[in-house]
Amino acid sequence: MIFADKLIDLRKRCGWSQEELADRLGVTRQSISKWESAQSVPDMNRILKLSEIFGVSTDYLLKDELEPENMGRAALPVSDTEPSLRQVSMEEATAFLEYRGFAAKRDALGVMLCILSPVVLLVLGGAREAGKLALSEAQASGIGLVTLFLLVGGAVALFITTSLKGQCFQYLNEGSFETAYGVDGMVKDRREKYRHSFGTLLTVGIVLCVLSVLPLFLSLIIFGEGDTPSESFPHVISLGLLMVLAAVGVCMIVHTSTVWGGYQVLLQEGEFSRAAKDESKRSEPLAAIYWCAVTAGYLAWSFISDSWDKTWIVWPVAGVLFALVLAVERALRDRNR
Repeated sequence: MIFADKLIDLRKRCGWSQEELADRLGVTRQSISKWESAQSVPDMNRILKLSEIFGVSTDYLLKDELEPENMGRAALPVSDTEPSLRQVSMEEATAFLEYRGFAAKRDALGVMLCILSPVVLLVLGGAREAGKLALSEAQASGIGLVTLFLLVGGAVALFITTSLKGQCFQYLNEGSFETAYGVDGMVKDRREKYRHSFGTLLTVGIVLCVLSVLPLFLSLIIFGEGDTPSESFPHVISLGLLMVLAAVGVCMIVHTSTVWGGYQVLLQEGEFSRAAKDESKRSEPLAAIYWCAVTAGYLAWSFISDSWDKTWIVWPVAGVLFALVLAVERALRDRNR
């Protein structure tokens, strides 16, 4: 039995997670993961510390041919009542990464449909006012609203079906777990291969979002402000182009972020670390109330003012304010501890 297998066996016999063993050794969880996946070996000081922690000899740890030893008293679990962590097998990890790729496409498409949903309503309304369409106001509004609700409905259907398909992996997003031998190495290898695509798609997506305002500025430069509906129609078209560019950019960002997030979930890094998951659980009620209120306000403002070309600004503003709301909530919670 090689050192990596011995370390996994000893840790599991103690009922410890990789993070718990890392805390006892004063190293990172990634170091434990590398040792257990045979990507590296600890130095002699760590070997001595492991020998002390598990109550076994250094010879047993270093010599592959030695049979398993009984652990000393120092290695016994503190409490037999502590729940053991669920182990993620290689098959489960592979299936989860395949699901994230599937979810990335559907979620990105759903978000794009939501952003594009008011475009037809906006363009038809502007074309009718400019006299370029032989439709009544009711007809133009009706077609635009039907298109809007169809696109939003399609997006909601994508979100729901994708979420239902991924329910079996919910424990990865919410709870703590440990990975089987070789899983961390496989995930890191696939993440490194995807790193270039992630950077490229993220950069292009952000650039498209930033440049999405160019059609509007160019329209103002070329056609002026426009005092009549006919003169203002190019601005309406430019707003439509703005939404299209923003939709494509956001689609790319959501897609690549979802795929990248799948690697972070399995490696329990970044926003999917144990500490971040605990923090997210505490903030879930506030987030649900906040976004329900934002959605209700957006729809109310849009229908009352009939200014769909302006009300979309609610979403980027709400996103920025949400970060501020979370920061204030966490500060108040920390002060009351």
